Amino acid sequence: MRLLIIACGALAHEITALRRANGWDRLDVSCLPADLHNRPEKIPAAVRALIHASRGRYQSIFVAYGDCGTGGLLDKVLREEGVERIPGAHCYEFFATSPKFSALAEAEPGTFYLTDFLLRHFDRLVIRGLGLDRHPELHSIYFGNYRKLVYLAQAPKPGSEEQARAIAAQMGLKFEIRQTGYGSLGTTLADAVTRAADARRSEAPRSGSPRSNSARGDAETGDCAPREEVVAWGR
Repeated sequence: MRLLIIACGALAHEITALRRANGWDRLDVSCLPADLHNRPEKIPAAVRALIHASRGRYQSIFVAYGDCGTGGLLDKVLREEGVERIPGAHCYEFFATSPKFSALAEAEPGTFYLTDFLLRHFDRLVIRGLGLDRHPELHSIYFGNYRKLVYLAQAPKPGSEEQARAIAAQMGLKFEIRQTGYGSLGTTLADAVTRAADARRSEAPRSGSPRSNSARGDAETGDCAPREEVVAWGR
């Protein structure tokens, strides 16, 4: 039996990279659409439905979501289902790690955060998504309380820092970059894989167990194909 990670589609690239780099060949990934962040009240039910649909085929299930604006409702569902999730309120926190994110937020509450995902889609999600291309006068309404932009870089490509710096200048914000890597996303998934392996070794061998498609976690061919449509970017 295998381990299933139920994840936000905004994390597809990062989780797939971790899966490949660590050789987690008994780990499958199913991603829910990233645009659920625009309707966070729908996240708990969507996660529960995927747990129910998957439980019979998996030895262990782990959820790669923060609270993500659900106001504790996701945690309530996971307690009822007996499933754990990655600690943290949102991806900014677990990429930066909780202590470092708390320090950033305390130092400047008016901080706009970028991740690799949001940087890739900034024009579509922020500029066009908020209508700023058509109504630039809305800029001060949306961003008037921000003072700084912090780019939390996971695996930046050449030119990413310059692109993020240009966005900060465009928004009239101070700029800072933090090379976070995958933060506690990587360590927490590694712990989940280890626990699942320990549980598997403790069980007697079973014959005829159904074999899951190991490509499900592939961001190009599997269930975790990147669905990078829309994601909330506010802290």
